[in-house]
Amino acid sequence: MAKTLELQFMTENGKTANITLESPKEPIDPAAVKTAMEELIAADVFYTKNGALAAVKGVRVVERNVTEYEI
Repeated sequence: MAKTLELQFMTENGKTANITLESPKEPIDPAAVKTAMEELIAADVFYTKNGALAAVKGVRVVERNVTEYEI
């Protein structure tokens, strides 16, 4: 089962932008993640087609199951 940590931001234009990180360290510390996200916004290192990151929107862990079949 693959897990990713999805950081959700609001952009300058009011759209959602996501940054996805593979194999997050668990348990997730929401306060630490929020602080890191705010630091990314302040550093202004990411720019999207909808503008710069402007605010923290949310964070979630996404699990994905893949079942392969021989054919």
